[in-house]
Amino acid sequence: MREDDILSGSLLEETWLTLEQVAAACAVEPEWLARHLDDGLFPHVAAVAGTWRFSSANLARARRMRQLERDFDAVPELAALVADLLEELDELRVRLRQAGLS
Repeated sequence: MREDDILSGSLLEETWLTLEQVAAACAVEPEWLARHLDDGLFPHVAAVAGTWRFSSANLARARRMRQLERDFDAVPELAALVADLLEELDELRVRLRQAGLS
């Protein structure tokens, strides 16, 4: 699958994706995602009945990490750290909007 073939869309919060679906959406091999899971770089992913379940937030994290690794030749741990910081920034922006400060 080429990167140009990836479609963007919006997921409902209660929709769960499998490891294979997330890998396909990120244009990576499932092994890439499995290695990152084994290394603990997806802290909020859970396995249910032996199947990994990913949320839309996990998908966004995977895409960010892949882009950082590809564009900046970042090691996975650095990409995960930057993804953590970007997620925190997103949360702070939401809180500012909710408080009417932005």
